[in-house]
Amino acid sequence: MPALSSVLVPYAAYLRVYEPLAAFPEPERSHWARYARRETTPTAQDELRRSLADLLPTPPVPVPVHESADAFVTEVDGVVCVCPWRTRLRGWLALEELAEQLPAPLLDAVLPPVVRGQAAADYEQWRERNPDARPWIRTSVWQIPVRWFALFSDEEREYEPAGPVLRYRTPMVQARRRVARALKTLRETIDEGQLTEGLVDVGRWLEEFHPRSLVELDYGGLVHALPGPQLAEDRSAADVAEGIAALRAGDGEGAGEAYARLVERWRAVRDLQSAN
Repeated sequence: MPALSSVLVPYAAYLRVYEPLAAFPEPERSHWARYARRETTPTAQDELRRSLADLLPTPPVPVPVHESADAFVTEVDGVVCVCPWRTRLRGWLALEELAEQLPAPLLDAVLPPVVRGQAAADYEQWRERNPDARPWIRTSVWQIPVRWFALFSDEEREYEPAGPVLRYRTPMVQARRRVARALKTLRETIDEGQLTEGLVDVGRWLEEFHPRSLVELDYGGLVHALPGPQLAEDRSAADVAEGIAALRAGDGEGAGEAYARLVERWRAVRDLQSAN
């Protein structure tokens, strides 16, 4: 499918966890050790292209029949760490979310009820055999949840204009510490809300992984939804950190200003989503 393979697929961002090989039981550990020695490994765009290819047949295949054996690979202080794709599991989870996001007539047109019903039945059977399974990757389309930025500091921002690429990376211990501090501040200063609930959810997810893991926020295809100058000046993690620090200091006005900058920055992306 050359036409499909040549398309750059927007507009999704990713929160990923890379675990050291020691975190995986055998024989999976040996599989990832061999995999990490490959000269080249697939990219996020490769994974998205494969998923799109599955949606083209009639009827579409919303969830792969077999789990992916691919992963993203990086090295942290000389230790090989991998982030398994787990495309099948993430497909099931995305399908559940899709039912909450699309009107029923549109959802039925995109994915017929019989297809969704079979996928749901397959997932239920799989969960019975794998009750502790969780994804190493979380995906957000057309936006980046504010709670994700709370895991990182501005100093961890990596921007490559030639790509373009914009991402943050931090050790797991730092991510967990920032979640705990942010939750403490929010609970002491404002009423329970979506941000607090979202941070609790992310914090529980992070606890599932090895303490020496690496946490990454990748803007992914969203870099193509932001104008170049705006992307280069994006300091969303700094705005979230500033807002939380202002709340901790009792500076409601400062917190409001930081939040306003964040909202204004992402309004253009939300407008593009509405235009579609």
